[in-house]
Amino acid sequence: MAEAGIIAALYFALTMASIPISYMTPQVRLSEALCVLPFFTPSAIPGLFLGCLLSNLAGSPLGPYDIIFGSLATLAAAFAARYIRPKWLVPLPAVVINAFVVAAVLQYYLGILYWESVMWVAAGQAIACYALGLPLLLALERHKDRLFKRS
Repeated sequence: MAEAGIIAALYFALTMASIPISYMTPQVRLSEALCVLPFFTPSAIPGLFLGCLLSNLAGSPLGPYDIIFGSLATLAAAFAARYIRPKWLVPLPAVVINAFVVAAVLQYYLGILYWESVMWVAAGQAIACYALGLPLLLALERHKDRLFKRS
């Protein structure tokens, strides 16, 4: 439970520290780099969900649909990431699931064309999850035995 809390706090802190690019479109939510953590520990699943939920409650200008569906998208992506192999595919669920779910929320609230929004969200997620998250996964893998209990 403590590990999940630490991950939630990290997600929240990264999102709040980068508010100008964490919401709306285009967005690069830097905290989404943490989407690789379920590869190492199942406690990352509730941690990422809680961190996203708190971030959306604290800062999302898109209302309850973003709070609910954006957070559930992160939860679904975290579950999928836990079981994906090979390593280079671990960030993919966060890119794909958020692209489609967050795009729907953006279309509903802002009237942005859905497929245009899918592309913007996917691009931002790819930056966060692949340009930042995959190197994080590779760096953490070298120290996984010291950082994460066997799960």
